[in-house]
Amino acid sequence: MSALPTRFDSLHDLARLPWFDVRDGRLVVADPTVPEAIDLHTHLALAFLRPTQLDLRRASPRTEHYLPSDRALDLDVYQNRNFSPEDMKRMTHDLAAGSLGSGGMRATHTIPNLVREMGELRIVQSALLAIDWPLGLSDNARTWLRAAKGEPSVVVFGSVHPFDRHIERKLDAQVALGARGIKVHPAVQLVKPDAPRCLALYRAAGVRRLPVFFHCGPVDIETRLGRHLSQVRHYERAVAECPETTFVLGHSGALQLDQGLALARRYPNVWLELASQSVSNVRKLIEQAPPERIVFGTDWPFYHQATGLAKVLIATVDDEPARKAILHDNAARLLGC
Repeated sequence: MSALPTRFDSLHDLARLPWFDVRDGRLVVADPTVPEAIDLHTHLALAFLRPTQLDLRRASPRTEHYLPSDRALDLDVYQNRNFSPEDMKRMTHDLAAGSLGSGGMRATHTIPNLVREMGELRIVQSALLAIDWPLGLSDNARTWLRAAKGEPSVVVFGSVHPFDRHIERKLDAQVALGARGIKVHPAVQLVKPDAPRCLALYRAAGVRRLPVFFHCGPVDIETRLGRHLSQVRHYERAVAECPETTFVLGHSGALQLDQGLALARRYPNVWLELASQSVSNVRKLIEQAPPERIVFGTDWPFYHQATGLAKVLIATVDDEPARKAILHDNAARLLGC
C-alpha cells in the first residue's frame, strides 16, 4: 500500500483513508475487515460543585466534540495541537463554568451519543472514566454508574479521591454499582500520584483486582500546577511499590512518551494507552513497548473516536496481529471480557 496521508481538511476528510466512508453526513468504518475495537478512554459530561444537570441517557442529533468536526486534522502531532485558540476558549468554558448548567456542548456528551458513534466505527465497548473531587464536591462516578446500568456496550471506571475519608468504603460502594476500575487524574484532582494517600488507594484497588487508569504526563494545556503533578517521574513510586496493582498510563505519558515507555518496559504491571499520541509515536510504541500491554483509547468527547482509530489503522497497516491486539484483545483481557 502506498504511503497514507496523515493531514486532513476535516473529520469527514478521513474518508480518504481506505477504511472510512461518509454516509448520511456521518463518518463510518466501511471496511468489514477492520477489527472490532474496545475504546478504553472515554468520558461523559463531567460535573463539579453541584450534581450534573444533564440527562446522560438523552440522545441528540449530533455530538459537539471539543475539537470541531470541521477543524483541519494533523494526525502526526499530539492531538491537542489541532485546537485553535477559540476552540480552547470554548472548551475551557464548557468544562468549568458550563459544568454548573444544563446546556452547552456537554449536553451532547451522553451515553446514546457515544454508543451511536461506536456503532458507526465498529467499537463494541467503551470504558467511561469518571473523575471526582473530594468532600462531596462532585458525584460523577455514582452518577455515571447508574446512568450506564443496562447498557452492555459501556463499562465505568469509578473515582475515589485519595483525600476522601473512608476510601475503601467508597471503593466498595462503587464496585457494588458495577465499577470495573478506578480513574486517577492528578491535574484535575490536584494530587501528586505518589502521595501516601494515593498509594493507599492503589493498594485497595489492587486487592479488589481493579486496574488504576492514570492520566499520565503533561499535555501543555493544563494549569502550571497540573503540569507539575502530571510529570511522569511522579508515577514510578506508585507502580514500583504496588506491584499487585495494574496501572494503565493514559496517553502513554503524553508529551513525555519516552518516560512512559520506560516505565512499561521496566515494570510488568504497567500498560500504555494511546489516546492523543501521534501516528509516529503509535508506531514507536508498537516497536518498543510490550505488545500485550498496549491499548486503544480516544478521549471522547474531546475528540471524535475516528481520529484515534485512524492513527492505529495507519500505524498497523502492515501488522494485522498488532492491530487486533491493540484495538481489542489486550483491552478485553484487561477487562476480563
